[in-house]
Amino acid sequence: MSDIETERRGEVAWIRLNRPDRMNAYDAEMARALIDAVQNASDAGVIVLTGTGKAFCAGGYLANLSKPDPEALRRMFYGSLNVYEAIRTSPRPVIAAVNGAAAGGGNELVVACDMAIAAENATFGQTGVRVGSAPVLGGTNFLSHSVGEKRAKEIAFMCRRYKANDALAMGLINAVVPADQLEAEVTRWADELLYMSPRYLEIAKISSNVWWNQCRDNYLSGLGMLVQAIGSADMIEGATAFMEKRRPQFQGRAKK
Repeated sequence: MSDIETERRGEVAWIRLNRPDRMNAYDAEMARALIDAVQNASDAGVIVLTGTGKAFCAGGYLANLSKPDPEALRRMFYGSLNVYEAIRTSPRPVIAAVNGAAAGGGNELVVACDMAIAAENATFGQTGVRVGSAPVLGGTNFLSHSVGEKRAKEIAFMCRRYKANDALAMGLINAVVPADQLEAEVTRWADELLYMSPRYLEIAKISSNVWWNQCRDNYLSGLGMLVQAIGSADMIEGATAFMEKRRPQFQGRAKK
């Protein structure tokens, strides 16, 4: 069974993250496979990204943070940016069909997609500062263009979970439907896009990347800081507490 599965439905390429055992969290190898899938679908009319099982994507594979391998984590961190860049620079519209939890890097994956349609049971939110990381690839910068700076900081700092209707109200996604209607609704949106000129859709898409491109130096700076923090006490404690399902005991604050 492949980590990434691609199915052609006419002119629409459905790309499915296929690691339900870990909520479709990705490591560096899975990120490369996803990039290849997106790039290989450039001859489709529309690309749809979704998940297998109960989750859309839980972001990077957190087991790597509790026992950090610096080189493996560096590949995963930069691999995440390369995934989002592949989506933003694809000539085809990319729709996120959010079938369940979009957490951490999975939430940033939704941010990177051109449009997003969610099942009613889907949830959204960042996890970084709770588990020994930070959402530097859209969750602290580009997200504010969709939901506003104060709301984006709330999402990044507080690590709350938001229901699909809340995500719709704040502008994070485009539509919400019952779970059993998700694929049909996404297909309707894709079919509508297929009536449009692919040439001018690409122009409209790439020209809309102005804010994403302006944030890119910030992404690279943030990644550099994450790499330098690999193996820090907060990273190990945050990831370990997450895996052990307990409250982390961070030591970063000055003791009184």
